[in-house]
Amino acid sequence: MPSQVPHCANYYQSECGENGRQARMRDLRFNLLVSARCRHLSLAMLAVCMLGASAAMAQDAVQPGETFDLKRCIAIALQRHPSIKSASGSLAASRGRVVQARSAYYPQLEWSTEASRIHPAGGTSSTDDANYNRYTSSVDLNQTLFDFGKTPAQVGVRTLEAEAARADLESVTDQIVFKVADAYYGVLWAERNREAYAQTVGQFEQHLQSARKFFEVGVKSKIDVTKAEVDLSQARLELLTADNSLRIAVLKLKNAIGAPEAPDFKLRDSPLASENVLSQGQALQRAYAQRSDLRAAVTRREAAERAVNLARADHYPVINGTVEYGWSGEEFPLDKEWTIGAGLSIPLFNGFQTRGRIDEAWANLASARAEEELLKQTVGFDIAQAYASLSNVRQRLSLSEVSLKQAMENRGLAEGRYAAGVGSALEVTDAVVAEVTARTAAIRARYDYQLALAGLARAMGERFE
Repeated sequence: MPSQVPHCANYYQSECGENGRQARMRDLRFNLLVSARCRHLSLAMLAVCMLGASAAMAQDAVQPGETFDLKRCIAIALQRHPSIKSASGSLAASRGRVVQARSAYYPQLEWSTEASRIHPAGGTSSTDDANYNRYTSSVDLNQTLFDFGKTPAQVGVRTLEAEAARADLESVTDQIVFKVADAYYGVLWAERNREAYAQTVGQFEQHLQSARKFFEVGVKSKIDVTKAEVDLSQARLELLTADNSLRIAVLKLKNAIGAPEAPDFKLRDSPLASENVLSQGQALQRAYAQRSDLRAAVTRREAAERAVNLARADHYPVINGTVEYGWSGEEFPLDKEWTIGAGLSIPLFNGFQTRGRIDEAWANLASARAEEELLKQTVGFDIAQAYASLSNVRQRLSLSEVSLKQAMENRGLAEGRYAAGVGSALEVTDAVVAEVTARTAAIRARYDYQLALAGLARAMGERFE
């Protein structure tokens, strides 16, 4: 049987003539124009994405040798730390659950279509004349009219859970800020500590030179030279340990800001921060009002209270309204039909499922109340501990400065006595060791003071920068 469709090679010529060729050319030009515009649009979108990514990378990039202060370190951590990204994802998910809960307020619209081949029970084969086709297509509209407070309770629970997730994000942010401050001051301490031990190495090198000169002229014995060499070796060993502590502190800071692969950078030292003048009682009240973790616990307790009402609502009936408009029949065109109605659904027995949900809700509420009470106790402990630490480090800072001045003076006297030939090598060693001990203690006290202020700010729910 010959084909009824003309061959594609001469179709436009034989059937459409010049008009066909023109139509074909118009279609071809249209397709080329659409393809070109799509390519241009894709390239433009790609360029915008690349520019946006480049801007974000430039903002987060750490340049080698760049000098950072604490605010800069905190800003990088807030942009890049995985813990903040995880908490942000949890918050977005909780907001999505709020939208899902609110969907019960709106009508539900659905379209369905079906085609089937029906074989009646009395038929003898699939080719029986009694077989027929059945086509249906409909648009259904369903609306919950009244559910005795179940939907508002569900929305309330999900909304409170979203608020708790936002408080969790703030709590994670506060923890990251404190960890960055801890690591930041840890690096500064390690740098100053390393400088102190490097200075000690220089002092013992000078002492070794003096001991050798005195030995060469016969003023001092060989034991002074040997003692100076031992002291210098010990100082170099301590310097090596300080170098390793500095490397570890830098790695800890890079990890705290969420950039472990960042190149080495410098830190700008900061003057001592001003001290909080609030009393311990005032700080505790402020912590109760500001702590994000406590606010999250309170919000979860409120959500658990509403969850009890939500579980109870499963006992109540639900009233729905429905509207359906569709087409059905055995042959086309199909017959039109529509229905409108309302339904009442009353739960009678579901195998004690509702009872179990209510018991679960009460248990969760009891747990949430206990968590809230425990966190209040933790807040009180954090405030008391922060004030105790601050008081201790304040005294250490004052005493360490006096001790350092005395140790420096004592070391100068010991070196002067040794240079004059009346002092011993042991006096010099003891004086130098005492000075480095006092110096490292003063350095430790300085940055412990800064960290104590950061700990107090964190305990009160404030950000230390």
